This record gives sequence, C-alpha cells and structure tokens, in this order.
Amino acid sequence: MKTLFALGVWCLLFVLCWPLAILALIAWPFVWLLSLPFRLVGITFSALFAFLRALFMLPARLLGGGHGAVTA
Repeated sequence: MKTLFALGVWCLLFVLCWPLAILALIAWPFVWLLSLPFRLVGITFSALFAFLRALFMLPARLLGGGHGAVTA
C-alpha cells in the first residue's frame, strides 16, 4: 500500500513538474544510501536498550516476578 501511494504521488509530480519528478527518481537511490548509516545506528541503539532492559529485569525474573505474578 505504501509503494502504491508513493507511485501515485510520483505520477502526480510527473504530471505537474516532470523535471522535478525525474530528478527525484535519480536522487532517490543516493538518499537511500545516505540514510543507511542512520538506520544502522537506530537498530544498534534499539538492540542496546532491549539488552539493558533485559539485564536490569533479570533479577526480578529469576525471583519469580513478572506479568503472571499474583500479589496478596
């Protein structure tokens, strides 16, 4: 659905201003390549925070705490 929307927007841009649409078509791979390092940093930080959360919650999980624990 996202791809179909992007194709429709590009076709509309092509009808309204074809040089800009051609420039966008040529520039898109370079923009994608420039965004790759930022995506990798985001994935790395996400994994780091998930690891730290699991590490800090480990004692509670070992002692029997969790979502299914019943408190009296």
